[in-house]
Amino acid sequence: MHLDVVDLKAFYYRTQLGRVAQRAVREKIGQFWPSVRNETLAGFGFAVPVLRPFLGQARRVICLMPGQQGVLPWPEGQANISVLCGETTWPLPTGFVDRLVVMHGLETSDCVGELLDEMWRVLAPGGRALFIVPNRSGLWSRRDVTPFGFGRPYSLKQLETQLQAHRFLPERHMAALFSPPSARRFWLKAAPVWERMGQAISTHLAGGVLLVEASKQVYAPSDRGTPVSVRRPLRVLEGIGGPSPEPVSSHRGTNRLPGRRIR
Repeated sequence: MHLDVVDLKAFYYRTQLGRVAQRAVREKIGQFWPSVRNETLAGFGFAVPVLRPFLGQARRVICLMPGQQGVLPWPEGQANISVLCGETTWPLPTGFVDRLVVMHGLETSDCVGELLDEMWRVLAPGGRALFIVPNRSGLWSRRDVTPFGFGRPYSLKQLETQLQAHRFLPERHMAALFSPPSARRFWLKAAPVWERMGQAISTHLAGGVLLVEASKQVYAPSDRGTPVSVRRPLRVLEGIGGPSPEPVSSHRGTNRLPGRRIR
């Protein structure tokens, strides 16, 4: 079940809790990818809150929003780079994207396998994808006051297994949003402290969201034999005669049984 793009925008840009979540996830992405200079970067789902720092770095930034969610023009005040697309049919050539950020796109999909196959298709060889999903063991997936309380939460093992089944190789992982999903002023002010403490304690158990970086796995083509010719083949069958024809009986038209005489 995809959330409406209007609700997602209202949470991240009009609530203090949304701004706290946006800042925490942005910092973790910056640790994964400190630079994306001269690379093509795409975001799927509702990734615009964490893509703004890349606008001045990347060669090209594209925001893909599924039809079930809806689309909004972004960034405001600049040329639009967001596009409405089919969930499993993206208007991008094969191998076009160097970096892909997936946020509010995987856990809400009803066809996860086909979606992962489409992500694999658009990634360039050696490209990397960053999946941001609700953590099954975190607090944020247990309350529906934030977008991370909707859809299918994942454990780290579940997400990595699913990625491997669709030709992705998990490389690194982190967690974010260690503070409670509360709009109270005390928790909002203490959020940076919670982030530092949580990261020091665990990289995935207590955080509200998981961030898993995976690379595109490209298999080498399989050969059916060797193209090298052998100059002096071994003649291991020499000396064996060819098959001889079975002898034909001279008594044609008679049926003779051994041990019996036909009168």
